[in-house]
Amino acid sequence: MDVTPSILIRMFKYLLLKAIFELSDVDIVERSKYDMSFKYFLGMAPEDSVIDSSSLTKFRKLRLKDMDLLDMLIGKTVTLAIEQNIVKSHSIIVDATHTKARYNQKSPQDILQDHARKLRKAIYTLDESAKANMPAKNTNNELEDEIEYCQKLVAFVETESGIAQVPKILEPLNLLKETISDDVEQLRLAADPDARVGHKSADSAFFGYKTHLAMTEEQIITAAVITTGEKNDGKQLQELIEKSKAADMQVKTVIGDAAYSERDNIVYTHKNEIELVAKLNPLITQGNRKKEEEFLFNKDAGLYVCPAGHMAVRKARQGKKSIGKNQTDTYYFDVERCVRCALKEGCYREGAKSKTYSVSIKSEEHSKQMAFQETEYFKKKSKERYKIEAKNSELKHGHGYDIATSSGLLGMQLQGAMAIFAVNLKRILKLADE
Repeated sequence: MDVTPSILIRMFKYLLLKAIFELSDVDIVERSKYDMSFKYFLGMAPEDSVIDSSSLTKFRKLRLKDMDLLDMLIGKTVTLAIEQNIVKSHSIIVDATHTKARYNQKSPQDILQDHARKLRKAIYTLDESAKANMPAKNTNNELEDEIEYCQKLVAFVETESGIAQVPKILEPLNLLKETISDDVEQLRLAADPDARVGHKSADSAFFGYKTHLAMTEEQIITAAVITTGEKNDGKQLQELIEKSKAADMQVKTVIGDAAYSERDNIVYTHKNEIELVAKLNPLITQGNRKKEEEFLFNKDAGLYVCPAGHMAVRKARQGKKSIGKNQTDTYYFDVERCVRCALKEGCYREGAKSKTYSVSIKSEEHSKQMAFQETEYFKKKSKERYKIEAKNSELKHGHGYDIATSSGLLGMQLQGAMAIFAVNLKRILKLADE
């Protein structure tokens, strides 16, 4: 589909309206015929004719596959914010937010039943007697039967009810039709092919996607990377920084949680003269020393002493040298003493052939980062991190970003592009007014 730049922009605007008002392609186009606010936003005169809804559907499904829409729209808003002198900081805050897959939150049957229920409810408010003539509801759990019922319901409304053209009926009718048309293949598969299981915490999982965000202290999103749910947050940091730079953002400081403080990121930010305000994992700063208050280091002997007062008999350094990996000093105790020790409970495992105590040796990069995170600058900048959590909440609760509106990674990228574009525009307008 060949389009001019002006038509391309208008198509984006249609998609933005679709994301905001949660309407089908048919109804977005229909509203733009008579809603003057829509026409004004679309840059149309009152008498201008609108596009055919099929053109929007083709654009949404086919054209966007060849476009890096997410980066393009974010870049446009960042450029606008910089031109308006809204972005003044040189810091970005990074975090990831999860979006649950559409077909995990609800079964395919549930989605179809919800849309069918809304359509029936709309009909009953206009004509209660229509209930007697409607096709019988599906009463089993077979997906094919639910699809067939919804198709019969659509056919009934369009051919027999006599109220199919009433605006109150059209919107839920078209949404049900679009759901069947867009997703019938996925409904039959009963799964989202790209969604993966991710973890919000040690005991909390979700099935879906992650959106990794970078945002200025003025709360303008400068970059986003959308991945499947299992991807590691820290691995996306360098791409977020590079995308932010590509959007003309000067990045001198990055603020994030401990997920972003892995060694590769420390090396990368140091090389690029960027300060990384992200606390190291406690296993690095403290080592795996669960009983550090009990095992004490004797500096004269250069060995550790156990709670019972017994000194280690030797130590050995473990880990590979000269490749930037953290090494470990392991201290060995006389196991014969441990067997007879009065304090062995919780310290010595019965039958073990050895008793050791290990201490991590920090790499040069980790040692520098440990010193940096004790500075006042680090502590002050860390307090800015809450802002991106508020932005994640805005995306989820204000723009439906908690659940995917379609299946597949491409659909998630389109949803992300429109939602982030919307929140950035809103933020720019608010700051411009101030």
